[in-house]
Amino acid sequence: MQKTKFLVTSALPYVNNVPHLGTMVCIISADVYSRFLKLRRKPCVFVCGTDEHGTATETKALEENLTPKQITDKYFKLQEEIYKWFECDFDCFGRTSDKVNHEVATDIFKKLDQNGFIKEQETEQYFCVHDKKFLADRFINGICPHCNYEEARGDQCENCGKLLNPTDLKEPKCKICKQEPEIRKTKHLFIDLPKLQPELQKWVSETSKEWSNNAKTMTNSWLKEGLRPRAITRDIKWGIPVPKEGYEDKVFYCWFDAPIGYISILKKCREDWKTWWQNENSKLVQFMGKDNVPFHTIMFPAFLIGTREPYTLLGQISSNEYMNYEQGQFSKSRGTGIFGDDAMESGISADAFRYYIMINRPEKTDTEFTWNDFQEKVNNELVANVGNLVNRTVSFMHRFYEGTIPAAKLDDNDEAFWKKLQDQEEKITKLLEQIKLKDALREIMVLSKSANQYFQEQEPWKNFKEDKKRADTAMNVLTNVVKDISILIEPYMPKTAERIRKQLNIKDKMFWLHLGERDLEEGHKINAPRILFEKLEDEKVAEFKQKYSGSQTKEMPIVLKVGEIEKVEDHPDADKLYVVQVNLGTEKRQLCAGLKKYYKPEEMVGKKVIVVTNLKSAKLRGVESQGMMLAAEDKENVEILEVKNSKLGEQVSIEGYTIKEDEITIDEFVKYKIEVKNKAVLLEGQPLQSKTEHIKTKKVVKGKVR
Repeated sequence: MQKTKFLVTSALPYVNNVPHLGTMVCIISADVYSRFLKLRRKPCVFVCGTDEHGTATETKALEENLTPKQITDKYFKLQEEIYKWFECDFDCFGRTSDKVNHEVATDIFKKLDQNGFIKEQETEQYFCVHDKKFLADRFINGICPHCNYEEARGDQCENCGKLLNPTDLKEPKCKICKQEPEIRKTKHLFIDLPKLQPELQKWVSETSKEWSNNAKTMTNSWLKEGLRPRAITRDIKWGIPVPKEGYEDKVFYCWFDAPIGYISILKKCREDWKTWWQNENSKLVQFMGKDNVPFHTIMFPAFLIGTREPYTLLGQISSNEYMNYEQGQFSKSRGTGIFGDDAMESGISADAFRYYIMINRPEKTDTEFTWNDFQEKVNNELVANVGNLVNRTVSFMHRFYEGTIPAAKLDDNDEAFWKKLQDQEEKITKLLEQIKLKDALREIMVLSKSANQYFQEQEPWKNFKEDKKRADTAMNVLTNVVKDISILIEPYMPKTAERIRKQLNIKDKMFWLHLGERDLEEGHKINAPRILFEKLEDEKVAEFKQKYSGSQTKEMPIVLKVGEIEKVEDHPDADKLYVVQVNLGTEKRQLCAGLKKYYKPEEMVGKKVIVVTNLKSAKLRGVESQGMMLAAEDKENVEILEVKNSKLGEQVSIEGYTIKEDEITIDEFVKYKIEVKNKAVLLEGQPLQSKTEHIKTKKVVKGKVR
C-alpha cells in the first residue's frame, strides 16, 4: 500500500503590497503543518507563491507610476525576503505571472471549453466615458447593497465579506477618475457552475468532514443558494490572454489563474509534479483566510473536475478568521500595525512573532495583535516557561556535571512523570494531525510547565549533595525532556529548536519518532548554555506602540464631532441667522447658523450634524456661538452635512492624522480645505469619516464646505 503524499498549500498572497502579521497567519500555519509532516517523515511538498495578475496590480502600478511587471518584480522580491526571514520553509515558491502558469491555465481553460463548461454571455458592465474603457470589478467602488459599507469593491465587500458584481453596488464610481460610469453591453466567458453543481455537491458531501467549520458553512451556503455562472474573463491588460476568437482584448479573471498557480508552481519546480497533482494517493491540504474559502472549495475544484482529468482535489482545508491590530486594522499608509519589513527591523526574533501568531491563531473568531499581550506572552510564556526550562537545565548540567549527562535510575515517580510526558506528546501529535495548531501549541506549553515543576520538586541543587543518584536521575530525565521540547517546538519555532539542539550537542536532525525516548544517554556531552529569548522591556514596548500605531502621523487641529439639533430659534437681532441648540452627547452647545434662507426650524430639528467643537467662541450680533455647524454649498444648493449611523460625540476626521484639541480661531480654520467632490466630503483631499460611515452630501455634487 502506497503512502499518502501530502500536498500542502497556503493561499497565494497578493503581490502588490507588503504582508502584515494578519497575512502571515495562513502562511505560517501551512509552514507549521508541513514541518510537522516532514518531522514524521511523511512525503510532503509545501507550495506557495505570489498572486500577480488582476486589477489590484494595475491600480497599484498607476499609484506608483510603474508598469504591472515592475510592480510585481518589486513586491515579489520583497515578499520573498520577508517569508525567508519568517523561516517559511517552502519546497516551491513561484509566481502566477510565470509562463508555466500561462500554459497550465490555458490548457485547463481549453479542456473546460471542449467539455462544454464554458459559456458566453452578454452582460451589462460599467464603462467609464472619461477613461474610455470598460471597468473590471476592482476599478469600481460604491456602497455595498448588503451592509451599506461605503467603500465596497466591485468584486467583494471587505466589511461583510459578500461577493459582489459591480452592478450590485449603489452609487458606483470609477476608481481611476472618481466619476460615475455608465452601463454598456459587452460579452464575457463564464464557467458553467450550475452544470457542475451536482458533481461538486457529491464531492463536497464526501470530502468536507475534515474541513474547518467556517469552510463547511460557507460552502454549503453557496450550494444551498444554487450556483450561478461565474465570469472568468476581464477587461484589463495585465493577465493571461484568453485563447478564443473574439476575446483578444480580454484576459482571464485572476481568480481563474491564481489557484491554478499551485499546479504550475510545482510543475516548474519539479519534474515529478504529476505524482502529486494527478495521484489518487495525494492529499491536498490548503490553508487560507475565510475570505478565500469559496474560491478553493467551489471555484478551483470546479475548474479541475471540468477538465475530466485525474487532478488531485482538495482533501482538507483549514481556514482562519482575521487577525487585527490593536482594535483596528493594519494600514501601511497610516503606519498602523506590524508589517513584514517592520518585523525584520524590530530586533525581535522571527520565532517570537511565529509563536504569537500561532498561540493567537484566529481559528474560530477574529483575534488581534496588541503590544501588551505580545509582551506578556514573550515574557511569561517564552522567557519564563520554555526559555527558563532550557536555560536552568543546561546551566545546571554545566555547573554541577561539567556538561556530561549522568546515569539514571528511574523510581515510580520518575516513571509516572515520563509516562505523563509520553501521553502529552501523543495528545499533541493527534492535535497536529487534526490541524488544531493553536491547541497543540498550548499543550506543548503545558508540557514545558510540567517539566519546570518537576525540576522544582526534584531539587537537584539540594540532592546533588544529599542524594546524588536522585539528582543524577532528575537531570538525565530533564535533559531528555528538553530534547523532546526541541522536537515539539520545531514546527512553530524552528530557529529556537535548532539553538536548543546545538546546546544539547545534537548533530543529526531529530524526528518525531525520537519523542518519548531517553536517547541522550549517560556520558553524552552537551554544550554551554545560551539565552533563547530576550525579555521585552516596558520601554521597548512603549517605543513600538508609538512607532507602529500611527501615532507619528500629521496633527489635525480641527476637532469635528457628531451632534444632534434639539432646538432652533430665530436670532433676536439678525435676519439671516438661527440660534441652534446642539446635543453632543456629553455636553450641549449653542451655535449661530446662517441657514435661515435654506431651512425651516422644523426641518433642522432632529438632524445629526457635524460641529467644529474647538473653534474659539464668538458673539454674533450679541449672541454667543460656541462652535460651528458644517454645511456644503454649490451655486444652487446649501445643505447641512448629516450623518446617519454615528453616535453623539463621535469624532469625525480623516485617516493618517491625529487630533490636536487646542482651541483655534476662524482664520486658522479656513486654512484647511474642506470640499465636496462627487458628493464625497473631503478634508485636505481625503474622505471625511466617522468610525462607522463616510460623510456624503445628498444634493451638492461639487462645492465647498463652510
